[in-house]
Amino acid sequence: MRQALLFGATGQIGWPLADRLQDAGWRVTAVSREPHRDQPGLHWIEGTLPVVAAPLPDDVDAIFSCGPLDLFAQWYAQADIDCPRVVAFGSTSIDVKRGSSDKGERDVAQRLRVAEQQVFDRAAARNAQATLLRPTLIYGGGRDQTLTRIAQLAKRWNRFVLPRNAHGLREPVHVHDLADAALAVCDAPATHGKAYALPGGERLSYRDMVARVLAVMQPAPALVEVPAPVFGLALLGARALGKVGGFNAAAVARMRSDLVFDATPARNDFGYAPRAFRPTAPMFMAR
Repeated sequence: MRQALLFGATGQIGWPLADRLQDAGWRVTAVSREPHRDQPGLHWIEGTLPVVAAPLPDDVDAIFSCGPLDLFAQWYAQADIDCPRVVAFGSTSIDVKRGSSDKGERDVAQRLRVAEQQVFDRAAARNAQATLLRPTLIYGGGRDQTLTRIAQLAKRWNRFVLPRNAHGLREPVHVHDLADAALAVCDAPATHGKAYALPGGERLSYRDMVARVLAVMQPAPALVEVPAPVFGLALLGARALGKVGGFNAAAVARMRSDLVFDATPARNDFGYAPRAFRPTAPMFMAR
């Protein structure tokens, strides 16, 4: 029976990945901030990256990281564990936010770049093979900071306001497709030492993406489109009142920009085949 060490096991990608590993016959040691009851094939360890005080296995067949990449990279850089395979999730923000007008976003991109290199370097030093996975806009677990937040705000106001011309293309990716990708990558030698963008299976405009989310809610909130200057003023007012967060000027500007990625390398190297964007209401319920 193969052994896996899983970080971020209670996150939106970690939960389905733990299920898939168990279904595939792996024994999983999962790390979480909170205590959990063990299950057949699943042992929980309480801990928080980058330092896990509780004893970890001396050796495992694979390490999976589904949490913050920078914290995992710090842990992995000093970890004394025998493991030939590492699969870690980062983000396409490494490219998207590199030239952002917002310093905080540029810092995010820089942290991702540094963390990726740390993982690759440490794996090479230990004769291990690492693969980095970069999802695009994640949905399906009710914990994402984009579509679930949009659904929550729309439910609160019974409407959602967008600037006109929010036609930048998006490729939302379901958490289950990401879990499938991590498991597939583990046994694909072609992925060793590489990083892959993981977009969803359909490209659609930001406006249409939001419209599909609103359409599955009961009752369906209205989608209101206003001139960009009006939207900017409304957003400033809402943020001043603490009514909305996360939609800074850079994020609003990106609504008009295409954020699309090439899935061909992932498709060729490990059969990546994400689903089209077909949302349902439960996908945006906080868990």
